[in-house]
Amino acid sequence: MKPFDSTGNFHPIATGEGLRRTAVRGVGASVAGQAGGFALMIGSVVILARLLTPADFGIMTMVTTFSLLFRSFGMNGFTEFIMQREELTHSLASNLFWVCLGIGAVLTLAFAASGPLLALFYHNSAVAPVAAGLSLTIGLGCAGYIHLGLLQRAMQFRSTAIINLVGHLSLVIVTIVLAMAGWHYWALVWGSVTQTVVVSASAWWTCRWIPSRPGRASGTGSGLKFAMNVYSHFAFSYLTRNTDNLLVGWRFGDRALGFYKRAYDLFVLPETQLLAPVSAVVVSTLSRVSGDREQFQRYFLRAISVLALVGMGVGADFALVGKDLIRFLLGPGWEEAGRIFALFGPGIGVMLLYNTHGWVHLSIGRPERWFRWGLLEFACTASLFLVALHWGPSGIALAWTISYFLLMFPGFWYAGKPIGMGMGPIFAVIWKFFAASVAAGCLTFLIIRTTSLFAEPFSTLSAFVRMVSVSLVFSGLYFLAVIVLHGGLKPLTETVSLFRDLLPQRMLRGTVPATVDT
Repeated sequence: MKPFDSTGNFHPIATGEGLRRTAVRGVGASVAGQAGGFALMIGSVVILARLLTPADFGIMTMVTTFSLLFRSFGMNGFTEFIMQREELTHSLASNLFWVCLGIGAVLTLAFAASGPLLALFYHNSAVAPVAAGLSLTIGLGCAGYIHLGLLQRAMQFRSTAIINLVGHLSLVIVTIVLAMAGWHYWALVWGSVTQTVVVSASAWWTCRWIPSRPGRASGTGSGLKFAMNVYSHFAFSYLTRNTDNLLVGWRFGDRALGFYKRAYDLFVLPETQLLAPVSAVVVSTLSRVSGDREQFQRYFLRAISVLALVGMGVGADFALVGKDLIRFLLGPGWEEAGRIFALFGPGIGVMLLYNTHGWVHLSIGRPERWFRWGLLEFACTASLFLVALHWGPSGIALAWTISYFLLMFPGFWYAGKPIGMGMGPIFAVIWKFFAASVAAGCLTFLIIRTTSLFAEPFSTLSAFVRMVSVSLVFSGLYFLAVIVLHGGLKPLTETVSLFRDLLPQRMLRGTVPATVDT
């Protein structure tokens, strides 16, 4: 794709489809790519849990707790500005590229030099060289973020999905090969570096754009300000999400952190598989209708309705089968991770819904409000962590769940205030799915406790059978409760219709084309 024409202006989106159809196709491509990444991740988790130790994962997490914060500079900020800005020129994009790359180079050197301090903090000498290795991912990542942003602005989500999938595949292959060769935690380090190189190089190859030398361009200052506001929110949100790793690693060591991190990764799995791939599409779409409050609210409510249906069900189910899932995926020796994960489960659905408030802030061009909310989010969650630290990693997991319940509705209220989007419609969409998940979860729990067919598993295979059986019982009860509370099949049929729209058109031969909604 060549993003700019001969005059230096960004090409308009050339498509005969309406905005909704283009957006839904983009979601379909993103979800399909994410599904491929999910399959790769599950396969790698199963293999690596048997090749590496909890301590290996713990050492890696000690460093990535900090490195991922710096690595995300540019990806969180500049890409959103590129998608949200009404007019974009070649010279402006070039200036943003050099600013991003320059700051990334400084952060790379600074993080590499900080390795000895991190080793001193964690009382673990292995941390210093690992920090030096992972510092490479910071500058290499910044080299491709502007190109990825241009692809997303053009709604080339199929291309970005393929790029991310190829990057994930390279990560899995390199990590597994090096782990089999006995490289221990270094397998994780060089797998991460390889992924960054592949993603940046693929972005350049797909987006055929070469930045020009920096110069004067209208919008550079506002772009940097926008990016810093978005990144500042991300930084505080990141600190919120990683204070737990910091506290667990500092207080309980690398082995306990390894157990906790495996459980946490599965906790955020629904977010990375459902929310992350659609966020860029939704922000691009909502940005184009931000001037029409009714249409904006209609699009947003439909999106969170689907997330509520899926998220509340997945969260309650994971709370029931969390221990079995861990035993099946990671094998014997990881039981502590299963106990921690069971406490994460009830917060999964609320986490998915809560994190959509960022869509509103970005699409209406108010990242400074998102940043301010991030300060409050950090203060609330970090306080809960400090209180729960006495109960170890399990207490931290429960603190996460409580924090999302406390922050969800205030977060929606604050995000929607500038455009007059009230809480009533959002609450009306969410509460029935929440009630259905609670009712179905409690009834399933009673069935498990009173039926000998669901005895505690004694092997990996029996854990899988129990997990599938319990999930089938819960799913049936959950969908029945949804139908009863909604007085019909409407939420299910709307979700099925949306997923049909996600499929490529060639898979829908013989069907009547849907009405284009612009």
